[in-house]
Amino acid sequence: MADSLLLLRKRGSMRSTWMRARKARPQLILSRRPRRRLRTLLRWCGRRRLRRRLLQAQAAGADWRESGCLVTSAAAAGRTKTAAPSAAPRYTPDEVSAPSCFTNLPVRLLRPVGPGRALLLLPLEQCFTFSGICRVTCLYGQVQVFGFTISQGQPSRDVFSTYTHSRLTIRAVPFSMPEKSKKEMKREARTLLRSHLNQDDRCWVMKNFSPLCSIVLLENLKTSTVNFIISHPGLSYIFVQESPTFQINSEYFALRSVGIKKEKKKNALHFTESVLSALEELVNDSCEVDGCPVILICGAQDVGKSTFNRYLINQLLNSISCVDYLECDLGQTEFTPPGCISLLNITEPVLGPPFTHQRTPQKMVYYGKPTCKNDYENYIEIIKYVFSSYKRESPLIINTMGWVTDKGLLLLIDLIRLLSPSHVVQFSSGRSKYMPNLTPDYVDDMDGLYTKSKSKIRHRGFHLPEFAEYFEFADEEKESPVLFTGHKLMCVKSDFAFRKTPRNRDSHNKILRDLAVLGYLGQLHPPVPKPLYPLQSLTPYQVPFNAVALRITHADVAPTHILCAVNASWVGLCRILDDVRGHAHGPILLAQTPICDCLGFGICRGIDVEKRLYHILTPVPPEELRNVNCLLVGAISVPHCVFKNQHGPEGMIPYITTDYNFKLPGASGKIGLRETEETCKEKLHPRPKFYRKTN
Repeated sequence: MADSLLLLRKRGSMRSTWMRARKARPQLILSRRPRRRLRTLLRWCGRRRLRRRLLQAQAAGADWRESGCLVTSAAAAGRTKTAAPSAAPRYTPDEVSAPSCFTNLPVRLLRPVGPGRALLLLPLEQCFTFSGICRVTCLYGQVQVFGFTISQGQPSRDVFSTYTHSRLTIRAVPFSMPEKSKKEMKREARTLLRSHLNQDDRCWVMKNFSPLCSIVLLENLKTSTVNFIISHPGLSYIFVQESPTFQINSEYFALRSVGIKKEKKKNALHFTESVLSALEELVNDSCEVDGCPVILICGAQDVGKSTFNRYLINQLLNSISCVDYLECDLGQTEFTPPGCISLLNITEPVLGPPFTHQRTPQKMVYYGKPTCKNDYENYIEIIKYVFSSYKRESPLIINTMGWVTDKGLLLLIDLIRLLSPSHVVQFSSGRSKYMPNLTPDYVDDMDGLYTKSKSKIRHRGFHLPEFAEYFEFADEEKESPVLFTGHKLMCVKSDFAFRKTPRNRDSHNKILRDLAVLGYLGQLHPPVPKPLYPLQSLTPYQVPFNAVALRITHADVAPTHILCAVNASWVGLCRILDDVRGHAHGPILLAQTPICDCLGFGICRGIDVEKRLYHILTPVPPEELRNVNCLLVGAISVPHCVFKNQHGPEGMIPYITTDYNFKLPGASGKIGLRETEETCKEKLHPRPKFYRKTN
């Protein structure tokens, strides 16, 4: 009792002494919030010192106990007299997972290794979320970015983490490790790093080295496409956004020199359990012997279909060499400018949004509008035409539109019967509208927009004689009837956080379509480090009037206004079977829109009426342009920023006017959704004398 009273007196005296000292100290100038930030910074510094000690202890052969404290091997041996001396630790392929208590610790390290370069050490299952663009090289171990695995010895990958989509994450994943001692592993890692880092950087890596970590080199990346996009005012925020930060340290400056910024984990991409299980099952089915599944992705708008497709492509490319992709979404295309139905053979990973990976399709048709409303039959015919080029040699992923109500649902049933997928992945969300489960029985019993139900032969599969002529089969397959035995339905519940609302969805989608067009036009510029040139300074191709035919796909335009509609427009460079040469001086007009191959796109920069020439600006190579004999003009327009931000001209900007007559046929924004009402409007009328062909 006396001891307790004495202890209380000591505590009271110490507390009173502390209170007197606190009152006697001078008042701090800092307010409460800066003092709180200072305490946070001190705690962060303490965590940094703890992180350094943990790495040093791990490199020295530390061991984790159940109590959570760190005990070295020597201390553990000295604690128990009967314990035998512990041998050097050895790691087998099965021992690739770190203890759970270790994986939760913040032991990620980053170090600048030169201008525009940074070195990242990631322990197993640790991740690094960032925004910006960079080139990622795995020097040791194995990491995964957006589902694609990058191992040591593989080529570098360009990664684009933009603010228009979820931020990407670099995650260290388990890798096959031969049975070697830690000393042998460090010697191997030092050999791999010798060609990339200097001696000081290698010593730093070896000091913090762990056999279970991955060493990643981040480098500054500049591409002509990105430079062209950010050259337009208001678009630089897509890749990097400057925001105030209270942790300005060496890590911050190292990432800034690379061109990226560290982001919070909540901004990264997160999948639900149903999405992960669907991905695992689809990858397993695709990697089977002679496994070429046809996977159709469907669901309402803004539920994560495109993100799922990109992640699935990357997962499949980890095991197989190529994946086929059929694009049926006109408004939000993945590899081409909007308004296209295309078939592509994908051999490289997809590590960014669509406007960063525009590619040349195996077969493509220019539909000309971002939606198929009021023209469903032509949409179905184009899909049949493009799908006929699928050779069934690799898995096929089919992307569909987000219109799944009313006629959109009936059109989706027609596509399932036409394309006969083996797997149907149906997305749903708590924010999306109700959509019935597209089971095989439901598809058989429901009439589509152009097809009838097949309930009579439901259990035998269904026969599509009306579509059989569009498929290509081997000789032994032609003798037997074409039977489609239904599909496997995989219902996926997504929980993506997005900023789209019914009010801003149209404007947001319009921005993404404009970015896709800008990404395609970025191919006009020479590769870095050559400088960018204004579009009006690039040399266009001269195309005679009588060499190509013309067609306006989205509206009826009087023949006297055809040249006005074509000038300064986004045109599809197509190839039709008819020979258009030898006709009149032109222009040659088509009576109906043909279903033909589209070889690329361009801008009709000007029209010389006197010499009867079109001036076309396009990145399509000359050997492909020799096959072009048709120009299709649709509702996809050149982005406004291309017209409004032209460098060089003084005074009135060409193709821009404030006096626009919306009463002219084809001039209203309601026809084909071609334009939106703004203060300045593009006036499509010929100005052949303003832009001149440069030598």
